[in-house]
Formats: sequence, structure tokens, C-alpha cells
Amino acid sequence: MSLGLAGAAAAQQATPGGMHYRWVDGSGLPHYSDSLTVDAIKYGYDVISSNGMVMEHVRKQLSPAERAVAEKQAAEAAAKQRAIEEQKTNDTLLLNTYPDEAALKTQHQQILDHLDEEMSTTRLNLHSQDAALTDLLNRAADEERQKKPVPKFLTDQITTQRNVVANERALLEREKATRAATEQQQAQELQHFRELKAAEKADRGY
Repeated sequence: MSLGLAGAAAAQQATPGGMHYRWVDGSGLPHYSDSLTVDAIKYGYDVISSNGMVMEHVRKQLSPAERAVAEKQAAEAAAKQRAIEEQKTNDTLLLNTYPDEAALKTQHQQILDHLDEEMSTTRLNLHSQDAALTDLLNRAADEERQKKPVPKFLTDQITTQRNVVANERALLEREKATRAATEQQQAQELQHFRELKAAEKADRGY
């Protein structure tokens, strides 16, 4: 029995001492019933006790498309919350690890120094491999000046050595890019550290 806009009081009179159901239709109009209806299940409903208290809220049935949207929104909300909690954990770790800005800068410089050492080693290797390639090319040029064909083994060595040199050059470029990205990340971390320290000071009031 649907009571439309008759109100909760009328719904309570329908089945004394029993449970009732209330829902809002697509037009925003409330309805009350002493039994579940198709519309109540469609729009979602409240289970109301005989004294008018809401005992339970049951959400509306979702279509497959609506369910997919709801699940996506729930996953995005959960991911956002995880990111917030992770950021809080990282902030606490940052503050506990470095007592002041100078300590953080020292750690940053140590990381950059290590990257510089790696690039220095790569440059030395590149210079050595480049010299080896130059030697092979000179040997091939000597053969050609003497009107002799360049031996296959020498041609193969030149090809292999060129690949070695190319790989070393590519490695050096990657290391340069890593250093540049690290510097940028460190600048962002330093700024964030300053903001956290300022917030701490504001919370303490001194």
C-alpha cells in the first residue's frame, strides 16, 4: 500500500508494531509503504520502525553501467586516501630523518656527488673505448692506403667497437638526465621540507 505524500504518521498506522519502508522517487517525492515495492527497491529505501526511527538504509539497485561508475569512483577515492596517508608517512619520515635544512642539503649533495662519480667513470670508459675505435679505424685506413681490402675480422671489430662506443655515449646521456631529474626532485623536496618546518613552528606557536 503506497501512501504517497501522506507522511510518516500515516505509514506508522498501516501496520502497528511492524516495520515500514520509505523511499524518494525520481521526482524527489517521498513515499511510504508497509511492504517493499518495485519502486522502493529501484530508488533505495529506509527501513523504519513503528516509532518512526530509521533502522537501516538500503541503497538503490544499480545498473551494470552505474555499478561500474560507482566502483570506479570508489577505487579512485580509495587510491586518493592511500596517497594522502602515504604522504603523511613520508612527511613524518622526512622530519624525523633530518633535524634541519642543512642536514637535508648535505644528504642531497652526497647523492649528487655519487652521480658525478658515476658520470666521471663513464666518461673515462667512453674516452678509452673511443680511442680503441680510432685505432681500429686507422688500421683499416692503412689497409686501404695500401690498396688492400680491409679484412673481415677488422671490419667486424670496428662494428662491434662502434656499438660499444654508442652504448657508452647513451649511458652517459642517461646518467646526465638522471642527475638533472634528481636535482629537480631535491629542489622540490627542500621546498616541501621548509613548508613542513614552517607548519611545525606555527603549530607550536614559537
